[in-house]
Amino acid sequence: MGKFLARRLLNYVVLIFLATSFAYLLAATNLQPRVYFEQMQPPPPPEVVNAQLDSLNLNDQTPLAERYVTWIKGVLTGDFGKNIQGGDVSAQMWMKAGVTLRLITVATILGSALGIAIGAYAAVRQYRAFDKAATGASFFVLSIPTVVIAIVIQVLAVAINDGLGFTLLKYVGEYSAGFQGNAWETLLNRVHHAILPTLVLALALFAAFARYQRNMMLDVLNADFVRTAMAKGLTRRRALFKHALRTALIPTITYFTFTFGALVSGSTFTEKIYGWHGMGAWLIDSISRQDVHVVAAVSWFMAITIMAASFLSDILYAWLDPRVRV
Repeated sequence: MGKFLARRLLNYVVLIFLATSFAYLLAATNLQPRVYFEQMQPPPPPEVVNAQLDSLNLNDQTPLAERYVTWIKGVLTGDFGKNIQGGDVSAQMWMKAGVTLRLITVATILGSALGIAIGAYAAVRQYRAFDKAATGASFFVLSIPTVVIAIVIQVLAVAINDGLGFTLLKYVGEYSAGFQGNAWETLLNRVHHAILPTLVLALALFAAFARYQRNMMLDVLNADFVRTAMAKGLTRRRALFKHALRTALIPTITYFTFTFGALVSGSTFTEKIYGWHGMGAWLIDSISRQDVHVVAAVSWFMAITIMAASFLSDILYAWLDPRVRV
């Protein structure tokens, strides 16, 4: 198992390097940092613009290969360069990464756990009321883009607050502006603000996992090893939980990597809509500012998170399937 995980980890390191390099090259080719300075009022002289772009390693008159080598050398030492305003990209990235990780980690746990549980139970109750309700809810959520779900939930929150006459649901920001309190009160305030954006991301995961887990569970319900387990004296519930569900989870764990990638991209719009200053909102703002280094840094972060999810799925896969360990 150790050799298997080591090989997978080495593959992921190579993929992260390639993904980050391609992201930088695409950003440096398509974005135009020079326009950011030329649109200032009054516009600075051309020599001043060139000097500033040179200091930031963003001058389009410098060969792309030379800019890339300078940038990648810094990345290998933990320095992602300067943003177009002269700030340290690395320091800002770690601060905003914490915001995004808090959001997607909780959403991943809630959405995947709920989806797996509902999908497995729906398979056991095939064609009954619970199965039909779960199937309808899953297809309904899957048919709606994440950005639309985020906006609809925000509109509903506004309507609910107006109807009640007080703010029950927080739908803007990571915390209340000007809030002061002890550590416990601050935590509760942040949790209050995190409910709706977390719900948006968890819904998308729930729908995907519920449908996939139901299908995988149906494939093993009548398998020979399940009937053999019950013939040896196990109750149906224990046989389904210990043998059928564990086997049905193997392809679901592999599927997790693909859904996590969609979750990370969905968080980009969710953060922007709900006023969270995380990596997703930072990416959108940086594109509008023609900020090459920030776009590349966010792409690196997204590659890291997706590859980390892939590595976690490899560990769970090896744990569920003994054949992998040998």
